[in-house]
Amino acid sequence: MLSSLIEFPGRFHPVLVHLPIGVLFVAILLIWLSEKEQYSISLPLLKVVVLFGVLSAFAACVTGYLLSNSGDYDGDLIDWHMWMGLGVLAVSVFLYVQVAYSTFKISQKVLGLALFILIGVTGHLGGSLTHGADYLSFSLTASADTSGIIKPIANVQEANAYAAVIQPMLTTKCYGCHGPNKQKGGFRMDSPASLMKGGKKGVNIVPGKADESELVKRLLLPAEDKKHMAPKEKPQLDEKQIAMIAWWIDQGASFDKKVKDLPQTEKINLYLLALQSAAPKKEALATIPQKTVEAADNKLLTALDARGVVILPVAKNSNYLMASFVTSTEITDADLRLLLPLKEQLIWLKLGRAPVTDASLTIIGQCTGLTVLHLNNTLITDQGLASLKTLSRLNTLNLVGTKVTEEGLKQLQGLKQLRFLYLYQTQVNRRYWSVLEGMFPKTRIDSGGYVVRTLATDTLQKKDEY
Repeated sequence: MLSSLIEFPGRFHPVLVHLPIGVLFVAILLIWLSEKEQYSISLPLLKVVVLFGVLSAFAACVTGYLLSNSGDYDGDLIDWHMWMGLGVLAVSVFLYVQVAYSTFKISQKVLGLALFILIGVTGHLGGSLTHGADYLSFSLTASADTSGIIKPIANVQEANAYAAVIQPMLTTKCYGCHGPNKQKGGFRMDSPASLMKGGKKGVNIVPGKADESELVKRLLLPAEDKKHMAPKEKPQLDEKQIAMIAWWIDQGASFDKKVKDLPQTEKINLYLLALQSAAPKKEALATIPQKTVEAADNKLLTALDARGVVILPVAKNSNYLMASFVTSTEITDADLRLLLPLKEQLIWLKLGRAPVTDASLTIIGQCTGLTVLHLNNTLITDQGLASLKTLSRLNTLNLVGTKVTEEGLKQLQGLKQLRFLYLYQTQVNRRYWSVLEGMFPKTRIDSGGYVVRTLATDTLQKKDEY
């Protein structure tokens, strides 16, 4: 309690520290201009300006010292910053004495120049403490996209789970407060050892138990909560990133295992595949419209996520979306209706193995922007296929493992953009295969036990699942 009371005045350091900088810079400028008659000011006024600079520098030093005792900052850097700050105070005192009494042989200009240099060095060290050592060069060396998006991964399953997936999130969203220069709460996250060591109040990561890990608990707190990580004015980890961090902790918080060595739910698998750098395959890329659309309403995406629906962009920097119901085992038509406000952005829809019926297809038929539709292993029949005639942009249709027949497929002859049609394990009579090829001359009709063409964001499936 006592240490907290002593530390509290130190929290005013960021408020007070800019005052002596401005006041002393004005004093230095007045001293250097004083030789010119048009800029000369009275000695009493100059004394007041310098004295005010001295007093404000003293207040900044005292509060800075109290703040340094919090243990939230790198020891070496804070020491240099403190000594430079004391140097500013000392030289400003000498400058005041020289202005007021002309005690020293050193000229006011020389003292002013020394003070100018010290203020610059002290300010730079302060900036390094709060913004990182590279804060000056960051805008020159960083890429144009500084939003904290994780860099793409060539093959996510072969990548190191921590180094390729988890650490980039921590680097972009956490190191500002828990990195080499600043360790809020004594918690440093930029090395495996310090990450697992925890902070002043103990460990923050319990391997195998994300729900008991303080790190995850704080990430999940409301943004308004003072313990929420990161502070609400800082860049935030999104729900997908938090889910991957929790997944990594639940799987033992390993620093050397590859992604493929850790068990993955369908949802986590989708999130991971979204990090993969391989561009969509040529045929998949053709399903993404050239026309741009506005971003989807976040409230709608949140509502879908609450129902277990995974929503991901089909490509980096694209507002077009893929919706997957693979993790939602209790899908209803009401859930499908949540997609309708997204019909401009929604172009890929995965409903494989979901309890989708013919009645559901009347809703899907209203999502007229769809270019890829997976209905494999659902309950649909020929009757429902009539509802898909409105999907004029459809490029890929997966009907594997359904009860559709050649009669039902005749209803889709008007889909002139259809290029891939998957019919393995359906009720289509093989004798009508050549007839179907005639009805869909520009469509590749897949009838055998092949792996259905996947997109860059699709989950990995075994061959015999189709």
